[in-house]
Amino acid sequence: ERSDQTRSGRRITRRQAVAGGLAGAAVAAVAGRTWAVANGGISSGAIATERAVRLNPPMRGFDPSSLYVALYGHPGSSILGALGEQGIDDAVRRTQLVASQYASFGRPVVPTFEIITTVASSDAGGDGDYSNEFPASMFQPWIDAAARADMHVILDLQPGRATFPSQTVEIEGLLAQPNVSLALDPEWRVGPGQRPGGGRVGTVDGAEVNQTIAILDDLVRRAGLPPKMLVVHQFTPSMVTDKSSIRGTANVQVLFQMDGFGSLQLKRGSFAAMVSDLPPGALTGWKNFYDEDSPTPTPAQSLDVDPTPTYISYQ
Repeated sequence: ERSDQTRSGRRITRRQAVAGGLAGAAVAAVAGRTWAVANGGISSGAIATERAVRLNPPMRGFDPSSLYVALYGHPGSSILGALGEQGIDDAVRRTQLVASQYASFGRPVVPTFEIITTVASSDAGGDGDYSNEFPASMFQPWIDAAARADMHVILDLQPGRATFPSQTVEIEGLLAQPNVSLALDPEWRVGPGQRPGGGRVGTVDGAEVNQTIAILDDLVRRAGLPPKMLVVHQFTPSMVTDKSSIRGTANVQVLFQMDGFGSLQLKRGSFAAMVSDLPPGALTGWKNFYDEDSPTPTPAQSLDVDPTPTYISYQ
């Protein structure tokens, strides 16, 4: 079994393999092989099932009675998750197909993209924050495609030495859309003199999470938007300090997602540790890894924890 601690080193090694490619539009060249071709296409029967799990009515905000099921990754990069292993249209169909596996568990299912929007780097970059930022035009086609398919989108931040509030403000234009929520990945939030990866697991304080929630809440109120999710990834206790102080609002639902990989026993242990100090009102999520889990849990296994997850994602 690999421990959760080892996962940080492995992910940064994959990122270093494409060090220059993630700095601009050339990243799109990584996705030369689409998922649909690699898997023999998608049948009409599967598409009929996909339609059955779309959120109805479409385009509303976060609904706590629904189950959100996502592909996770960065557009155009097969290295950073399943989302980037194919183009937009195939990613929509693949996400719907994955979500359809959860249709028999008694809750409306919302197919979802979780898009890594800022990518932590081992290099400082021009602004010295060890995080690669990208233009909104890179992500807008994915948000538009999700909207047409009545899907939700979660934008994930890996800030390096930047802060979650500062990067949230930078993507306000994307967040000011009704089907878009936000995720924070403290693994890649490091302090002055530190750099992401190399076995280091980052951390965020509850106060910074609350500042981010306040920014998101203000955006929802100013723009008259429906409620949003604020997902916080966690696989070790040290990733979120002063966790008990974190509070959502009527407009922003906080959700902690277990983000560790390994055996089912190890993942369940990480989940139990995560929920042991869950803030009041917070919901939970579970993450599966196609390559690193041993084996990847089934939908029934993914939901068989307490509290039952509201969000499941696949990397």
